Amino acid sequence: MKIFETERLEIRRLKSVDKEHFAELFTDPKVLELIPQTPFTENQITEIFNKSLHLHLRDLNNQKCACGIYEKGNTELIGLALFLINEDDEKELGYRFRKNYWRKGYGTETTKGMLDYYFKQMKVEKVTADVNIANIGSVKILDKFMTPVREFFNESDNCTDRTYELEKNNWLEHGCK
Repeated sequence: MKIFETERLEIRRLKSVDKEHFAELFTDPKVLELIPQTPFTENQITEIFNKSLHLHLRDLNNQKCACGIYEKGNTELIGLALFLINEDDEKELGYRFRKNYWRKGYGTETTKGMLDYYFKQMKVEKVTADVNIANIGSVKILDKFMTPVREFFNESDNCTDRTYELEKNNWLEHGCK
């Protein structure tokens, strides 16, 4: 099931053949160090993966969802588009890519596509995103589209995070920057 597509990418529900690459996104130290996140156990990976296999479009509105990111014409999972809900019950976007797919513009393309989907398809009024400020690549991406609203020390992850937000009317009025 395709959720949306961009110029070069398709964001869709995961398939059972994606599990190995999915697991890499939760265990590769290079991927996890800038989030930051400790590696998931095999049981945690299996639980999240199995839930993602049965994703329905309606789930995007009311639960955390992981969707696969694929290059058009390629069946190999390259990353995850994360439809999240923050502690204030606001919609939050996230993404992560396998290391071989960094620095290709896919983060920017995914973020733009997710914002468009949130505002035009899901009719959300505001989207947020949190980023570890040491994750320079993601900071640059979020700076293109969203407004930073606060920084705080995240004790559980032992890093400084920055929260961004974007309201629907700003996106629709100014479009993609």
